[in-house]
Formats: sequence, C-alpha cells, structure tokens
Amino acid sequence: MLPRVAEVVIVGGGVMGVSAAYHLARRGCSDVVLLERNPFLGMEATGKCAGGIRYQFSTEINVRLSLLSLPMLDRFEEEIGQAIDLRRTGYLFLLDNEADVATFRRNVAMQNRLGVPTQILTREEAQALAPLVQMEDILAAAWHAGDGLADPNGVVQGYAAAARRLGAQLFTGVEATGIRVEGGRVTAVETTQGTIATPFVVDAAGPWAGQVAAMAGVDLPIVPLRRQIVVTTPLRGLPADFPFVIDFSRALYFHREGEGILTGQSNPHEQPGFDQSVDHRWTEQHLELAAWRLPLLAHAGLLREWAGLYEVTPDAHPVIDRLAEPEGFVVVAGFSGHGFMHGPVAGLLASELILDGQARSLDIHQLRLSRFAEGDLVREHNVV
Repeated sequence: MLPRVAEVVIVGGGVMGVSAAYHLARRGCSDVVLLERNPFLGMEATGKCAGGIRYQFSTEINVRLSLLSLPMLDRFEEEIGQAIDLRRTGYLFLLDNEADVATFRRNVAMQNRLGVPTQILTREEAQALAPLVQMEDILAAAWHAGDGLADPNGVVQGYAAAARRLGAQLFTGVEATGIRVEGGRVTAVETTQGTIATPFVVDAAGPWAGQVAAMAGVDLPIVPLRRQIVVTTPLRGLPADFPFVIDFSRALYFHREGEGILTGQSNPHEQPGFDQSVDHRWTEQHLELAAWRLPLLAHAGLLREWAGLYEVTPDAHPVIDRLAEPEGFVVVAGFSGHGFMHGPVAGLLASELILDGQARSLDIHQLRLSRFAEGDLVREHNVV
C-alpha cells in the first residue's frame, strides 16, 4: 500500500530514480518512495538506450561525471550484487572533416589533462581497430579503449533491489499527478493512488521531467526528442572485439549486439515530441548509410527495431540541482542522450543535495537550473 508520508518522493523509475533511491537509503535515509507510472522499472529512456559508457566528452564537467560514474559501474557487481555485462570495447569516433579533427584534438588534450588516456589516431590506425569499416573519407579518429558498454536493465534492477533491501519503497503502476507547494516549499505529491506528504521531491522523470517540474510551478527546459535503434540478425565474420564505432559528422553509430550489430542514427530533422513510433522511412535512410559505412550490413537481416526518447536541454547538459524555489524540489534530468552512463553518480549527487544541502562528490555549479536564465550555458559537442 502506498504510504501517506515519506521523507523523499522520487518521480521516475529509470536509472536516475533508482540510483537516487539506493544512494539515499545507503546513507540511512530509508523513508524513500519511488513512483514509476509504467508496470516495470526502466522501461522508457533507460531501457531503450544503446548502453554506451564513455569518457570522451567535450566539456570538463561531463568528463568529471564519467570519472566518478564509470568506476561505480566497474564496482557495481561487487557492491550491488548484480551482473551488468560490462564490456570495455572502446569507443572509436571517426572524423571526416578538419573542423571536427581540430575540435577533437582539443577535447583529447583536455581529457588527457584530467587523466583520461584518449588518443587521436590516423586513419590507418583506426582502420586496424575496425577493419570491416569503410574509412576512405576519414581523416583521423579519437579512441579510448576504456569506453564500452553495460546492460541498462541490469543496472536498474540492481539499484532497485539494493534500495529495497535498505528499506526504500519502489512502486510501479503509480503516476504522480500533482505536486503541492505551500509557503514556497514542497509539501506533498498527488498520485493516482492517493497523496503522499513529503518535504522533498526528486524529479527524475527523464523526457517527462519538464511536465513533472511544471506541477511544482518550475520552468524546466527539457524536451523529448525521438531516436531510433536497429538490431540485425547474426553476421558471419563479425569479430568479437568490434569496437563501438561512431561516424561523428553523420551521428551514426554501431556496436556489437550478440552475434549481430546494433546501429542507430540521429535524425537531424526530428522535432520535439513524445512520439515513440518507429519512422520506417528514416530506418531505410539510416540503414542505407550504415551499409555504406559498414558493408557487412548488406548481408544482415533486421532482427528488431525500436524508438525511444532523449531528454534534451539547450546546452546538452543535465540539470542536477536542489532549487531554492520551491524548497525541497530536486532535479536530476536532461542528460541529452548520455544519461545511462552518468546514472550512478547522478543518484549519488542527488542524495548529497538532499542530505547534505549541497553536492560533495563534485562541484556541479555548472549544472544548476538558473544557468539558462543567466545565459551561462556550457555546450557539449560530443552528442550523437
């Protein structure tokens, strides 16, 4: 039964929400209620993502998030007791123009300064890492062997089970329908199964975070944007060490999925909205280009395809913030396509905002909500 009072209510049962629930409960704040309107946790943006994890970003704040979050995934099975199929395949960014090569050289220098051993490779060096990929037009590539993949469902279920063991209550099939604000602070969350009095609400609703924030009178500039993924039938000749390959200028990517290939491409003409139906015309365009870049795909069948939503902010960085107005409203959303990999540290930071009044593990001043009104944006270049 849904409790009528809680110390913290989390709205959203993807990786951000369950990570926050776990990290709060681990600190002794076990009077936590998480609400997920779907019948299962992690069904939306988290469950529909490609599962990539990387250090290769263009801003220090995103690299620093990775420097904290990816080691948490390394320790996940030992700490949480859940296997997450962690694979260090490496990320190979293919660059076909001088402007991108110059930008990535600056990015790699910054990453190296922070302790990430990324490299700029020649076309020949990149070809040696991915010999099946057509690279005649490629000028250079960026590479880090420590990037890779993990299982989003395993991470969600692991955090959820651990949070429950520590006393948190996670409910599925329950939707938040309103947030009460009195005297400038949060006082309760209204749901389809009753009202929960609480002094803290965590907005971890991903693509729906803007709608949840509006319930509390908060203007949160996060919009949903459809993205699509295809998985092929098994392919003979696909090496076991095939890396995560990104054709950067075309926002096209590939990685091994079982015995086949998972591939996606961002549609530059996609308009914001909650439509998650598959656009088959875009699938045809995507696969034609994908087969040009990776000719082996000409021999593949289509095993399955789906669409999901990115949660996009104007500068492609998340909002991780405890607001002053209304007091008690915490946002952890807006990761713009790279949220899964930062879910572990995002939940930790949300717990610190609530229990300590400020983030202690990392200076997240750049990720405050007020940056948009202040015009103090920090733009991420490495968005796919």
